[in-house]
Amino acid sequence: MRWTQAHIPTLREEPVEAEIASHKLMLRAGLIRKLSAGVYSYLPLGQRVLLKVIAIIRQEMNRAGAQEVLLPALQPAELWKRSGRHELMGQEMIRIRDRHGKEMVLGPTHEEVITALVAGELRSYRQLPVNLYQIQTKFRDEPRPRFGVIRSSEFIMKDAYSFDRDTTGLDTSYQTMYEAYRTIFARCGLGAIPVEAETGFMGGSDSHEFMVPAAHGEDAIVRCPCGYAASQERAAVKASGDPCPKCRKPLTLEPAIEVGHIFKLGTKYTQVLGATFLDEDGAQKPLIMGCYGIGVTRIIPTVIEGHHDAAGIQWPSEIAPYQVDIAPLNVQHAPSREAAEQLYAALTQQGVETILDDRDERAGVKLKDADLIGFPLRVVISEKTLAKSEIEVKVRATGQTSFLPLASAPTQLPSLLPA
Repeated sequence: MRWTQAHIPTLREEPVEAEIASHKLMLRAGLIRKLSAGVYSYLPLGQRVLLKVIAIIRQEMNRAGAQEVLLPALQPAELWKRSGRHELMGQEMIRIRDRHGKEMVLGPTHEEVITALVAGELRSYRQLPVNLYQIQTKFRDEPRPRFGVIRSSEFIMKDAYSFDRDTTGLDTSYQTMYEAYRTIFARCGLGAIPVEAETGFMGGSDSHEFMVPAAHGEDAIVRCPCGYAASQERAAVKASGDPCPKCRKPLTLEPAIEVGHIFKLGTKYTQVLGATFLDEDGAQKPLIMGCYGIGVTRIIPTVIEGHHDAAGIQWPSEIAPYQVDIAPLNVQHAPSREAAEQLYAALTQQGVETILDDRDERAGVKLKDADLIGFPLRVVISEKTLAKSEIEVKVRATGQTSFLPLASAPTQLPSLLPA
């Protein structure tokens, strides 16, 4: 992509409405724009990052044996009344009526819908186990949307639902998703910690949250050197230093952002919604269910919270909008321009996602924009470097700079990309 053909509206000043680093940087780097409270548009760079996160999730879910579906966002309220969660959701649920007066809801989650679907599809133990997932927009009327897309009223979630014949099967499905989540978050550059958690309005027996320690996290986790880790709510701990429920040593309490949550639901939904199967002994039994959620749009600001400095974002390579930024400092200088074009063409041909900053701008503007957006590698081509037949390379995550021969740069640059 050429910068002159891209829509990258960077901002010099910090937006007054933004409270935390990720919100400020997503606005300043031209990733998102606010439409209304809790509702955001994704601009081209933000969409590229979002699609990369989704690709990672999709790859790992498919690898774990889950199958992708797409469920309706518009749901009949009757389903929620049958499950008992219509009133439980309270004012967070966005409720509407169609022209016939039928009450509908904009889906905050999809347990009821998926259960109604499989009730008509999974009838025999021979069809089990099954794990179905989707990547879908959710809606919740948040009382106080804040921190940009960390807590918003419209967001994208990956939700998966496993169906088994017994609790042993559920345990296996649950562990498979647990491991898949660890891989997903690691690939996105997140040190997510699985902790014991409360099931809340979802219900069920057991659950784990995947939490990323962050200074401005709205949640909190407790940890002990013995290996115990739980949400603050689960552990009922008020402050650091309270005793661990397992070994009685002092616990540490730290803020964190929840990026994923998995649950063993059992028969909570399948029993009331009639999702049963015929077992091999001829008995009709309720399906045993698990559910597994990832806050897809929440991953991006959580990554930024842990990967930024005073100059801007420091993207992990796998989810960066572009991996390499080539900046000829003076596009009016023909040799610089030609060298940049040749390097851009060579990297692009190799499949390295590269942006060519072909703007006729001051060097300072180009370099500051590159640091603000956070491309993993920044290549500077100038009259000074060309005089030595070299390019200057900066690794954004470390700030380390080095010089490479221009002739071998197309083959050497990909190896400098951080893992």
